[in-house]
Amino acid sequence: MTALILGLLLFFSTHSARIFAEDNRAQYIAHYGLAKWKLAYSLASAIGLGLIVWGYGAARLDPLVLWAPAPWTRHLAAVLTLPAFILIAAAYVPGTRLRAKLGHPMVLGVQLWALAHLLANGALADLLLFGCFLVWAIASFVAARRRDRAQRVVRGEGALGWDAVATAVGAGVWVVFARHLHGVLFGVVPFG
Repeated sequence: MTALILGLLLFFSTHSARIFAEDNRAQYIAHYGLAKWKLAYSLASAIGLGLIVWGYGAARLDPLVLWAPAPWTRHLAAVLTLPAFILIAAAYVPGTRLRAKLGHPMVLGVQLWALAHLLANGALADLLLFGCFLVWAIASFVAARRRDRAQRVVRGEGALGWDAVATAVGAGVWVVFARHLHGVLFGVVPFG
């Protein structure tokens, strides 16, 4: 559990710089340069993610169960992750209407992914992992939208065709992940 907590602290301290320490981030970049910021950010994030994976895996071996989710929540989680994958894909497919309307579809996708997993899992490690991701994604979205308003960001309308691409990519990755990878990586088959 210690590794999981340390990993979450390290990972989210880097990922929360734009939420809580925008001025410090800007000063660091001005002093050391964007390349060094990206290197430090990436290194700290990778170490944090490694600790999260290791700590969560270890915590799952001897879980402290807080509640027992109903069996149907596994199916609900599987269904909720489909739009999560589509929203994440929309963040990387250029020219989507989803991105034009939502502004930051990736963090909305992370919110859905985390919520889905909170509903379907009831151990302390699950609450820490998915709860932290949910709280961070909500704070990140609010901060990003506030920055957009302050900077008067105007996005184009986007094209429905690009939404179709994002939907196809997100749904395709979701199918592969849910049907094949989730069971191999995490020992849980969403549609099993």
